[in-house]
Amino acid sequence: MEQRPTKRIKTISEFHRLRGLMQPEHPLISVIDYSNVQRPADIAETNWVFDFYQISVKRGMNAKMKYGQQQYDFDEGIMFFVSPNQVFRIEPDRDVAEKKSGWMLLIHPDFLWNTSLAKTIKQYEFFDYSVNEALFLSDKEENTLNHIIENIKQEYHANIDRFSKQIIIAQIESLLSYAERFYSRQFITREKSNHQLLVRLEKLLVDYFNSDNLIAKGLPTVQHIADTLHVSPKYLSSLLKVLTGQSTQQHIHNKLIDKAKEKLSTTQLSISEIAYELGFEHLQSFSKLFKAKTDISPVEFRQSFN
Repeated sequence: MEQRPTKRIKTISEFHRLRGLMQPEHPLISVIDYSNVQRPADIAETNWVFDFYQISVKRGMNAKMKYGQQQYDFDEGIMFFVSPNQVFRIEPDRDVAEKKSGWMLLIHPDFLWNTSLAKTIKQYEFFDYSVNEALFLSDKEENTLNHIIENIKQEYHANIDRFSKQIIIAQIESLLSYAERFYSRQFITREKSNHQLLVRLEKLLVDYFNSDNLIAKGLPTVQHIADTLHVSPKYLSSLLKVLTGQSTQQHIHNKLIDKAKEKLSTTQLSISEIAYELGFEHLQSFSKLFKAKTDISPVEFRQSFN
């Protein structure tokens, strides 16, 4: 990414001012009508960082959005999530007239303080997905989320009382739970692209384990696998868990055990030599992992072929 200034937006009030909106009714949470949002003049020349969460459903954005090297061209209704300290940039299409619709929910971490969501929000892995892994919503799904957003708006537009915050938190939790459900649906229904990703993953692991990379570099990391497949690590593991029931790390270990079994059953290499060829510095580490995965030691596995 070329060097360009990074602008940090620290408060929701600052975001409202920058986007030409009235001041928020609550300093720590805001629901914004996306059609009212104005773009600052320097939006394309700047990297942006927020100190708060942004959850959005947008249509007619007419812009490309980047997190690092990942890019997505927004031409339909899509839900995406930005967490605090996530760097991104927006590249508007200046030749296309905007017909924007949708909403943006801004939540400052201070609003979550001393609530159940303060810790659990970090468990929703889609906040760590790349922008090209956004959530494509059906009309029915979008209507479900819109209803929750209306409930949040009504609650903080009303007179704030001691129940308001917990009611809003419950609505946000419901929103995130639905998003998790809809992502799970997306992993399954986008079968062709997901199947292609599994094929590419299998080829990547086979090529890696058949090369000298294990000796030179050790086991491939989840980050390396994700980078090579051009997806984020969290998205890849979430997808694999839904489609196969196993994480990326488990797929790596399974391929390692398959390779170990092949060498144990078809070569005369010592177990120490096999461990070395599989990238292990210590025989004990290899033996421990092999037994954890197969319930028998490498020696016992080899003896079963004699």
